[in-house]
Amino acid sequence: MRLSTFILDNLEAILRTWESFARSVSSPPPLLDPKGLRNHAEQILTTIAHDMRTPQSAQQQIDKSHGLGPQSMAETAAQTHALLRLMDGFSMDQMVAEYRALRSSVLRLWMSQDLEHDEHRVDDMIRFNEAIDQALVESIQSYGRAVETTRKTVLGVLGHDLRSPLGAVMMGADLLRRTPVLGERERDIAVQISTSVRRANQMVNDLLDLARCNLGSGIPVNRQATELNAICRSVVDELRAGHPMAQIVFNDTQPVAGRFDPLRMAQVFSNLIGNAVRHGDLHRPIHVSLRGSEGLACFDVRNFGHPIPASAIPLLFDPQGRFSRYSDNRAGGVGGLGLGLFIAAEIVSGHGGKIAVESTQEHGTRFQVTLPAA
Repeated sequence: MRLSTFILDNLEAILRTWESFARSVSSPPPLLDPKGLRNHAEQILTTIAHDMRTPQSAQQQIDKSHGLGPQSMAETAAQTHALLRLMDGFSMDQMVAEYRALRSSVLRLWMSQDLEHDEHRVDDMIRFNEAIDQALVESIQSYGRAVETTRKTVLGVLGHDLRSPLGAVMMGADLLRRTPVLGERERDIAVQISTSVRRANQMVNDLLDLARCNLGSGIPVNRQATELNAICRSVVDELRAGHPMAQIVFNDTQPVAGRFDPLRMAQVFSNLIGNAVRHGDLHRPIHVSLRGSEGLACFDVRNFGHPIPASAIPLLFDPQGRFSRYSDNRAGGVGGLGLGLFIAAEIVSGHGGKIAVESTQEHGTRFQVTLPAA
């Protein structure tokens, strides 16, 4: 008997094996009923059987074995199965194991028959494995996309919902700082609470910016007539106060004005200069310059210390590149989410500008931002 015919004629026996395996998987409650355990297994098997009956060229068979079979415009049974398994609490490994069990049970039941004189048995096994692999790839891709979409959405919701309690803590700490009856120790504690919650609030803002980029809306840029000198000077003063050991030398010999988002540009200055403070050699000065040139606003930050490896530079502005893993191993390095440089690059891009990096032992590390002023 051809394997495709065997599958269609013995669906119930195969599905019982599938259900038995799915029931052995430890997943969160509620426990699934037989229909839930079998979800879309019958459609997957039927699709596989019909696919095996469809004539294919040698190249089409090779493509399918690589998971590159023809794509359907509609959602396939394998894709839907993956989404339902995710909702039921199955891990991807458990879902993949289901296909492994399905492959094994079908072939074991089929080969228990007398196939000695079946001239198609080898071809049928090849076609079956190709079809199973195609369904498995569809399920894995669907599961992965759903997990990534969920992660991005949760990230955005978490960042949004954290802003309210952080705002309340910040307001309370500021009120305590202004209370005249507090002693010096209590006032110092209030200042520490205020500083910490502001830093946490900035982290939440970074997460929200990352969520906007992940969900496709991008970081909003609200352009208005702005002079960058005062903004940059304010950021430098703030970082000097927070890092008294750092030697930040700021040079702005001319006013630099144009249409910029003042709040977002403050983020760029803070992220880039703060990055130089955290990862640079504090025994040597950090040079910050701001100037205008031929309708462009040019901002530079240069620090000295361990140079950035050439292999790490392409990943600096990619949060998935995890540049923070490199900084964790540096002397004095501070680990983090690695979002600051990514957000700075997104804001610069939103202004139609560019950001460049060069890093050597001799000349130090230099971040250069160039923005059109108009």
